[in-house]
Amino acid sequence: MKKFEGYIGGLLIILILLFGKYYLMSDMLFFRLLIGVGLGYTLSRGYLGFAGSVNRAYNTGSTKLMKTLMFMFFITSLFSTAVLFNADASKFDLWVNPINTGLLLGGILFGFGMTFSACCASGVLTDLASSLPRALITLIFFCFGVFIGFPIQNTKSWITESWFTTETGAKIGTKGVYLPDLFKFDGMQGYLGAIILTGIFCLIVIFIANAYENKRKGDKTYYGYLSEVMQDNEEQKAITESLSKEALKTDFYYKFFIKPWSLKTGAFIIAGIFVLLMGVTKAGWGASTPYGIWFGKALMKFGVSADAISAFTKMPAGPYSLPFFEHPVTVQNVGIFLGALVYLFTAKLFSQTVSTDWKISVKSGAFYALGGLCMGFGTRLSNGCNVGALYTPIANFSLSGWIFLIVLVAGGILGNKVARKLNV
Repeated sequence: MKKFEGYIGGLLIILILLFGKYYLMSDMLFFRLLIGVGLGYTLSRGYLGFAGSVNRAYNTGSTKLMKTLMFMFFITSLFSTAVLFNADASKFDLWVNPINTGLLLGGILFGFGMTFSACCASGVLTDLASSLPRALITLIFFCFGVFIGFPIQNTKSWITESWFTTETGAKIGTKGVYLPDLFKFDGMQGYLGAIILTGIFCLIVIFIANAYENKRKGDKTYYGYLSEVMQDNEEQKAITESLSKEALKTDFYYKFFIKPWSLKTGAFIIAGIFVLLMGVTKAGWGASTPYGIWFGKALMKFGVSADAISAFTKMPAGPYSLPFFEHPVTVQNVGIFLGALVYLFTAKLFSQTVSTDWKISVKSGAFYALGGLCMGFGTRLSNGCNVGALYTPIANFSLSGWIFLIVLVAGGILGNKVARKLNV
């Protein structure tokens, strides 16, 4: 099959384009699909993932992914200024999330859960293409966690209110702290000060990450992470031996379809896609809310009415009765899965990748379920996942994103300690 995977990948691209053009109800939905494909492809080819920033550091000592994420956060914030400068920020759907008890608890719970599932809300979609059993179990319980968290998210003041707020946060209704509001005096509508402060926060994290990695090296507990070694071309021979001879017949095919992108290349592309998404839709990248809607739709298949689901979740019935492929973020999420598939097929890695993760024990399955449940429920407390409570808020100059990062790491460390003790 491997010799035909490149052709399957090309056919899949054509089918995605035809689906978007002739099946989706609007050009905006088609745009969302393509954004998702771009994100999924880049996350897969760049071996990028938010969950790995903590898990890799704890288990191998490598903080390269964490440092790359700081680079991505900074350049995305910088690029986003081109969209926000001289514009009315209140006209955007900014993720200036509230700072409250929910943010702290949700971040810890999400970090704890991603330890066991080895993915996050976006990562579970790319993993569906490569590690189906683990990802599917995680996704089902993620959806359940989001669903049962809806009524709490929509009714509890310790999730909806904020300890601190600024003018823009109050105006858009999210009640969080918008960093440019703190620097109105800088002559650049506050964005110069916000960019500098974001850069300082990124440098602080990088400094801590370097200190931690150096300590692990000094203790001889630094092992490195395989995909990072591959990306650095430190084991090029191992890479080429894992690829088919057919794929290596021409440097062109290897360079443009197979060769893994560096973490920084992936970060640049994700940042560009994010700003494009924000410029067109006036909103950032979110992923987790549709998972709860999917669970509600599944209940409807068993005879539960949209009104009953609405009454339980304390939210309108519209999202549950809306056709599946008419929800913008759902379409985008499907695109992420398809983008990961495109990479695996065009790189001729699909058959060798999907065949490595089918056998799982009952114990492993139980912890994947626990991970999905903790992450899903945690997103409702913190008003988002690693993209909705971390990446997008930081890119939108929200202080909440940095607070979420701290508690996320704390939750990840706690989860890894538990996983190690239980030999998960």
